[in-house]
Amino acid sequence: MERTLIILKPDAVKRGIVGEVLTRFERVGLKVVGCKMLQPDYNHYHHHYEKIGQMITRRGEEIFEVTLEMMKEGPVIALVLEGIEAVSLVRKMVGETEPKSAAPGTIRGDYSHISFNYADKEKIAIPNIIHASGDPKEAKQEIGHWFSDSELFEYNTTHETYTQAHPRKQ
Repeated sequence: MERTLIILKPDAVKRGIVGEVLTRFERVGLKVVGCKMLQPDYNHYHHHYEKIGQMITRRGEEIFEVTLEMMKEGPVIALVLEGIEAVSLVRKMVGETEPKSAAPGTIRGDYSHISFNYADKEKIAIPNIIHASGDPKEAKQEIGHWFSDSELFEYNTTHETYTQAHPRKQ
């Protein structure tokens, strides 16, 4: 089984859509194996967005700083989801990073709409509801940064019985 990290950003928490978003992942058969609400400091986010995600390298210092300011506006909910090809499935469900480009039916397409151009012009971060790991290597690094081994759980769901050839024995 593959694991991936999602972070429900402050805009999702403040809008009260955490349950709706989480339900979408559970309905498709992904299992929550770790979950916590927290309000990380600048250093935690710096490690996440630059040491792992290399945001400064890809998007520049200004975008990095406005993103960190937005992330510090309130608590986030970090989750580890597990399932078959979980990283690519979650990325498909989440949609494009730029909400304007995200297809209807995706989380960002259904719950956000701002474009990169607008955000850049206004010098604001993109409130795009959710972060999702980009690939399996990044997922492992992010999960290790956000969760200790003792905060991750192993169990079988009823859904696994019907979607996997060999569910785990308990």
